[in-house]
Amino acid sequence: MHRLFLDANVLFTAAHNPDGKAASLFDFLDMKRWELLSSAFAIAEAQRNIAAKYPPCAARLESLIAKLAVVGQPARVSIGISLPEKDQPIYLAALACRATHLLTGDLQHFGRYMNRPQATDGIVIQTVAGYLAGC
Repeated sequence: MHRLFLDANVLFTAAHNPDGKAASLFDFLDMKRWELLSSAFAIAEAQRNIAAKYPPCAARLESLIAKLAVVGQPARVSIGISLPEKDQPIYLAALACRATHLLTGDLQHFGRYMNRPQATDGIVIQTVAGYLAGC
């Protein structure tokens, strides 16, 4: 079973677009094909962004969060890839919880590491669309 760590932008998108690919990850949870994980850090970012941009979607975001396994946030340590400081906690939490995949829409910062688990400590970093295409 894949362990999918969801970045804040994936949570935001799933809440704001209930018919989209990110939301479909939650729709298929009963099939036990994957486990959805995120961290308090990512969740807080998604909550801030939903409150600022799409307040009516806040309740939906909370219902999605209830379906996640919320993992701990490890202390900041040196990582083997180059990421901005704001993205390091996402990567560290995915590593610490032994996620098989880190799903993100952040192509600017994570794009060069997509589908390169040999460079990312074994985690496959993908967009939601990329992940679903391989299923």
